[in-house]
Amino acid sequence: MRVRAFSVAVVVLAIVATPATPGMAAVTDRAAMSSVSTPTAAPVAVPCPKAVAPKVTRSPRPTPPPSDPEHQVVGGDLLATPGLVVPPGAPVPPKVTATSWLVADLDTGAVLGGCGPHEYATPASVQKLLLAATMLPRLDPQQVIRVTREDLDIAPGSSAVGLLPGGRYRVETLWLGLLLQSGNEAANALARLGGGPDGAAGGVRAMNEYARHLGALQTHAVTPSGLDGPGQFTSAYDLALIARACFADPTFRRYALTERTRIPAQRGLGARGFQIQNENQLVYRYPGALGGKTGFTDYARHTYVGAAERDGRRLVVTLLGAEPRPQRGWEQGAALLDWGFRLPREAGVGRLVEPGEWDVARTPAPPSPAVPAPAGAPPVSSTTSAAVDDRPGAGLFVALTVGVSAIALAVVAARRVRASRRPRG
Repeated sequence: MRVRAFSVAVVVLAIVATPATPGMAAVTDRAAMSSVSTPTAAPVAVPCPKAVAPKVTRSPRPTPPPSDPEHQVVGGDLLATPGLVVPPGAPVPPKVTATSWLVADLDTGAVLGGCGPHEYATPASVQKLLLAATMLPRLDPQQVIRVTREDLDIAPGSSAVGLLPGGRYRVETLWLGLLLQSGNEAANALARLGGGPDGAAGGVRAMNEYARHLGALQTHAVTPSGLDGPGQFTSAYDLALIARACFADPTFRRYALTERTRIPAQRGLGARGFQIQNENQLVYRYPGALGGKTGFTDYARHTYVGAAERDGRRLVVTLLGAEPRPQRGWEQGAALLDWGFRLPREAGVGRLVEPGEWDVARTPAPPSPAVPAPAGAPPVSSTTSAAVDDRPGAGLFVALTVGVSAIALAVVAARRVRASRRPRG
């Protein structure tokens, strides 16, 4: 009995003393994340086909944050490249001036190809799509609101619809002004309306929260309009996620395809009504166009998001950092859409993650049920345990302590068994 008890104790000691594999928790966490996989080796970047753009004087671009390896592989390992990624045997994509771009299927979520899909860039007015994706479900389009002077606090010379302080407009009018004319004052008003007690600041915070929910982990909004702000970035992949959320909304699709609308007169302010047109030329010039959004700032240069349908297939293109010559942004987008429609339906190099997928993947597992201590065992101080765990070699110390205790308990148990077998007088 003594040998058997000692053997059991040694087994307990061996199990307890076995060190945990470094990084095991991280590996388990990644395995549960279908949206993220860790690249096994850094691929050699294939140069993207580039069109030669005329030399322009441009503002120095802001310094992006350091790249997070996990964010680089959202949607698939092949997307973690600053260069070109296309399916095997695919035709060479058209030459564009954009520094990064991506083409994806709106319905299946398949990424058909891209250039630096996870490279940071500044968004300009395509950021208004994130505002739309966030606020469209929150706001009643028929509600009439009053525009404030704070709403008109935009950069001089930047795009505006022509809303007046004190003017009364339906929310739907604000959306049309935002998407057709890229109105920055409309963006401020919509962010204020949807931001709760914190106004526009609350609206921007909601935009960032929704971006993370979509899996757009490289997107950080500072302004609701896309006017440049320190720390404001996105990526071609993130824009595709945001665009997919927008085009899933039938109200957005109707707004995005509207060719013209009328801004109502403000009789109390002595102002006449006027007409505005959709600035996205894809709507007029590309068969099957579904709409999208244009953008430009000195930092961002030209940015573009566009979508179209052909033979029952809906594709979206996103591009960042483009120059308007030899082709304007929408024309570069149209050329990339043509390229995407030529690919087989089963082609792909990655996928657009589903809304909420990142949230589920990052949710920590519930704690394991506590194992009751042996009867008569002294209580363990949580403060003392935490202090011991932080010291070098603490794991070995705890393992030896538990092992010795197990041996002692086994020996005591063996003695009790022998004592119980002795004849009593």
